Amino acid sequence: MAIHKVLGIETEYGIFVRNAPEQNPIAASSLLVNSYVSEVAQAGAGPRIGWDFGDEMPANDARGVLEQYVQPPDVETHLVNAVLTNGARFYVDHAHPEYSSPEVASARDGVVWDRAGEEVLRLAMTAANRTLGDDQQVIVHKNNSDGKANSYGTHENYVMDRAVPFNRIVARATPHLVTRQVFCGAGKVGCELPGRHDVTYQLSQRADFFEEEVGLETTLKRPIINTRDEPHADPQRYRRLHVIIGDANMSEWATWMKLATTAIVLAMIEDDWPMPELRPMTPVPTLRRISWDLSLAETYQTLDGRTITALETQRELCALARAWAAEHDTSVVGGVDAVTEVLGEWELVLDDLEHDRERAADRVDWVAKGRLLGGFAERHGLAPGSAKLRALDLQYHDLRRDRCLALRAGLRTLVSEAEVVSAIHSPPTDTRAWFRGTVLARFTDQVVTANWDSIVFDTGSSSLSRVPMMEPTRGTEAILGEMVASSADAAELLSKLNAAG
Repeated sequence: MAIHKVLGIETEYGIFVRNAPEQNPIAASSLLVNSYVSEVAQAGAGPRIGWDFGDEMPANDARGVLEQYVQPPDVETHLVNAVLTNGARFYVDHAHPEYSSPEVASARDGVVWDRAGEEVLRLAMTAANRTLGDDQQVIVHKNNSDGKANSYGTHENYVMDRAVPFNRIVARATPHLVTRQVFCGAGKVGCELPGRHDVTYQLSQRADFFEEEVGLETTLKRPIINTRDEPHADPQRYRRLHVIIGDANMSEWATWMKLATTAIVLAMIEDDWPMPELRPMTPVPTLRRISWDLSLAETYQTLDGRTITALETQRELCALARAWAAEHDTSVVGGVDAVTEVLGEWELVLDDLEHDRERAADRVDWVAKGRLLGGFAERHGLAPGSAKLRALDLQYHDLRRDRCLALRAGLRTLVSEAEVVSAIHSPPTDTRAWFRGTVLARFTDQVVTANWDSIVFDTGSSSLSRVPMMEPTRGTEAILGEMVASSADAAELLSKLNAAG
């Protein structure tokens, strides 16, 4: 039986410093994160709380443990990692600032706390720029490529039942992940594979960078299905499906549908709902060809010999989801009303893309961006793939409000500004992220470190106290709200937690 799809998004942002004598993205990212955390601390949120790397094992593979995890150097673990009061993690990952959203219990909440991440980055830019000279400026983009064959990720995470065979996940999730780019691709000018000068615009920012169907890596030989076996929860009960193939969406609708449709497909897989063979015979080339084909007419051959388009695959998955929802408990993916809305939007966008894609320009990033670029190219007589169009492509993802083209594209909004502003500092109430963020805000001076599945307190006793949080749907306001609110300090809270068992 499918379990609740607790989920979240990790976004690595592009970064550079205007007028810097030389570009050092690691230093710039460190400046960005540290400036934000320092400014928050000055506003009364207390000292920086570092990330606890003790439970992380990114080298564990769902196909078998490969090697033990080696903890990063001190500079990574303490100087550029922070836990936020909204339950998120804000840190430097390789050469990029990364915002990892708190765990949420619905796709719509995924949008809220992803948007909160954008606002965190905007506040961080403002804070960082106060420390720079007048002629320098940190600029951040929510995109996935620097245009020089370097890609950075937007990763999704979904809690799944450990009992589900991993090969079933591979077989049945691959078709969705390969073809969903038709409605959640962010669009990109050009192609970053050597020799493909004929591709002047494509659906996805990330498709060019994938090389394997299944694998452990996330930065080299990127796989469609990532096998990292790091559940950040009870490993006997759960796995975390780490999806690295998505784009960074500026469209709230696209973020919502990316999360919602994938969560539904994964719930169907857990329930072993009958699904036809939709896997491509050659998944990686198929992924790329779909991205390169603006007509959406590109076909691929399934493992059972059928010839099908990405739109047709998505229509079959949507129909299967409707049949599944009629016979199963949909509360694991938001409930009847939420699923009905998702299925309706899923069908509608496929119809729009097939018959008149301009109707999808208020929802689908690659269509919205393509319309802006096409109009500009026509007015100025620009050739496809020109340098000016590449610059405008980047500007679509610019987080500076006065420069961001996505904010002028007429994209549909799903969540209110009030919700987003609240989510900058407040955690979701219905996952364990509530406990993480709330105790950090209330007992800041007594929190030593935190991570996804535990918090370490210093209550003044002879040893530190670790509170495990192995259940993603516990640690909520409904369960622990009164206990936290009535505790004068962390010691009292720990005593109550121990008494409650």
